Order: sequence, then C-alpha cells, then structure tokens
Amino acid sequence: MSKALLRYIRLSPTKARLIAREVQGMNAELAIASLEFTPNKAAKVIAKVIASAVANGGFDAQNVIIKSCRVDAGPVLRRFMPRARGRATPIRKPTSHVFVEIAPKPLEKKVQKAVEETKVKGNTKATKKTTKGEDK
Repeated sequence: MSKALLRYIRLSPTKARLIAREVQGMNAELAIASLEFTPNKAAKVIAKVIASAVANGGFDAQNVIIKSCRVDAGPVLRRFMPRARGRATPIRKPTSHVFVEIAPKPLEKKVQKAVEETKVKGNTKATKKTTKGEDK
C-alpha cells in the first residue's frame, strides 16, 4: 500500500470531490486513462496524484486499485473586489489537499483458492524423484 498527498492546490474541494468519488475502487491504469480525457482541472490534478502514488510504491499501474481518494479543504485565500460607492465585496479562493491511497489488486477467489491448494499439496509432487525404468 502506498500513498501520495498534494497540498495547497488552488482548486475548489467541492468540485474536486466529484471527480475523486468516480475513481475510488478503480484500477489505477484505467483511472489515469479516463481522467486524462475528462475536461476538468480537478481530473488532471487527481490523475497526477494517482500516478505519483503508483510510483511511490514501485508498483505497475495495472496491478493496483485505488483504495481511497480523498479531497480535504485547505485554507481559503480571501481577496476583495472594489464595488460601487466605495464598497468592497469579498472573493473566496479555496484551496484543497488531495490524498490518494493505493493497494495491490486482491486475487480472485478461484485463483486464491488454487494458490492455497498448491501450497498445501504442491510440495509432495516436487519432492518425489523418479528414476528411469522405475515403475510402480
């Protein structure tokens, strides 16, 4: 299991959460490919964080799934815009923290059962030596 964290990105957390919910539980390679063609700033950012998490763990993107993709709110930059009659209105510029956690893909039940069976009785076949001309 590996993680990647991107902090203080100038992106609204509510907009980024829409994209983050879509990729949870997906294969990492499929998620990166689908996010590259999504016309959204959050999609490009989350794709880079997923790629970083895969690289941090030293995994291949085909063999991992996205365990969690979380977008937390960061500090809000407050700016003011001058308006009529000497007034000012606030402008909020939110930031986000993007956290991605990946894990190796779990084995399918059939494959896992077969692996366990070979561990139990696989050693008996490998240890028997047969010589030429020996029949039982």
